[in-house]
Amino acid sequence: MEITLYNSLIKKREKFIPLVDKQVSMYVCGPTVYNYIHIGNLRPVVVFDVLRRFLIHLGYDVVFVSNYTDVDDKVIEKAQADGVSELEIADKYINAYEQNLADVNAMKPTHSPRVTNYIPEIISFVEKLISLGAAYEVEGNVYFRVSKDVRYGELGNFDPAELQAGARIEEDSKKESPLDFVIWKKTEVGIKWNSPWGLGRPGWHTECVVMIDSIFPNKYIDIHGGGFDLKFPHHENEIAQSLAVNNNKLAHFWMHNGFINIEQEKMSKSLGNVVLAKDALEKFGGNVVRMLLLSTHYRAPVNFSEEVIEASQNEINKISNTYRQLAVTLQKHSVSLTAGHARELDAFLLALADDLNTSNALAELYRVLKLVNLELRKRDFNLNELANLFQSLTSMLAILGFKIDYPLLTNEDYDLLKQYEEARAAKNFALSDELRAKLAQRNLI
Repeated sequence: MEITLYNSLIKKREKFIPLVDKQVSMYVCGPTVYNYIHIGNLRPVVVFDVLRRFLIHLGYDVVFVSNYTDVDDKVIEKAQADGVSELEIADKYINAYEQNLADVNAMKPTHSPRVTNYIPEIISFVEKLISLGAAYEVEGNVYFRVSKDVRYGELGNFDPAELQAGARIEEDSKKESPLDFVIWKKTEVGIKWNSPWGLGRPGWHTECVVMIDSIFPNKYIDIHGGGFDLKFPHHENEIAQSLAVNNNKLAHFWMHNGFINIEQEKMSKSLGNVVLAKDALEKFGGNVVRMLLLSTHYRAPVNFSEEVIEASQNEINKISNTYRQLAVTLQKHSVSLTAGHARELDAFLLALADDLNTSNALAELYRVLKLVNLELRKRDFNLNELANLFQSLTSMLAILGFKIDYPLLTNEDYDLLKQYEEARAAKNFALSDELRAKLAQRNLI
C-alpha cells in the first residue's frame, strides 16, 4: 500500500519509503517535565500513536522514541519552589505523564530517553560543533553559529536576514548574531555538570539531536514529529546542528500537528484557558479525548468545546454499544470471536495512507457500524457476515487506539439470555422487563 505523508520540510506530500525496507525509525519530542501536561500536549501523543499503530498493522517494524527534558530552567525553578531536587520533580511529572499515556491508551515508546542520562554525549557533540567552527564559547556559554547554515529557515519558512533585521540585540549580548542559540549554558543555580567550558547544563535545542545521534545507528531517521509550535526554533535548530556534524537534516520526514483551541480561542496561560490532560481524561475518559483529537485532520486545529466533547461522547457511545452487542450476539450463537476475516478494511487503510486522514478513517468506521446494525436488525442475520464485520471493527479500533471492552459470556449470562428470549416469546412482559434490566446491568443488551 502506497503511503503519502505531508513533509513539513518540503511543504508538500511525499510518498513514504522507509530508509530500511520494512523498518521505520520515529522520534517525537516529549514533554519538559516540570508540571502536568495540558490537553495540547496530548495531541502529538495520539496522532503519532495512530501513525505507529497503522505502520505496525502494515507489517513495519517501528522503533518509536520520545524523550523527557528533565533539565531546564523551569524544572530548576519548580524544584527550588518546592524545596526538592530536580530529580524528584522530574520523576513526579514523568509518572503523571505516563499515567496520561496509559489513560489515553497510547503505546509505550520503544525508548524514553532522559536528557540527564546523555550529558557526556551532549558535551562531546558540543565539542564537535566547536571544532567544526559551527559553535563558539563566550564566558562559559556555547552558542551555535547560525551563519554557518546556509539553508537556515527552510523548515520554518522564513528569511534569516529578515528575521535578524527585526531582532532586538541586547547591549550586553555576547552573541555574534541575535539568531545564534545557546547549546551549552553556564549556570550557578540548580543542577549542573562539569564541562570544558565550566559548570553548566545543555541547551534545549541540542538534546534531541544528540539522543537521535546516540540511539539510531544511522544518525538519520525516517520521521521526526511534534507540535506545530516546535517547527521554529526547536526543530529548525536541530536540523542546523545535524547538518554541521553529520551532514544530514536529521530526518527525512518532518511532521507537525496543529494546535488546540478552547472555545475557538488559542489555548494559552495568559488567557487562563489551559485544560490539563489529567483533568480532561478523568472527566471524559480516554476514548472521548482520543475521539476529539482524531476527529479533525492532524494538521488542522482542534476546537475543544462542550459541543465537540458531547459529540465525541455520543460517537464513543454508539461505537461501544454496537461493538458490544455484536460480540454478545456472536457468543450467543456459539461463534468464536476470533472467527471471520476483516474484509472491510481497504477504504479505512487508504484513508490513513492519505496523510493519516483520521477523519475519513472514522467515516469508514461509522460505515461498518451501520452495516453491523443493519445485519443485526434482520430476522435471519448472517453469522459469517457478522463475524467478518466484528474482525473489521476490531482492527479499526486497534489501529485508531480506542479501547472498547465487550463482555465474555458466562454460563449464568447464557441462562439469563435464554430466559429473556423465552419470556419475550411467551409475551410475559413483566418477566422480560425484569430480565432485560439484569442483562442491561451486565452490558449484555
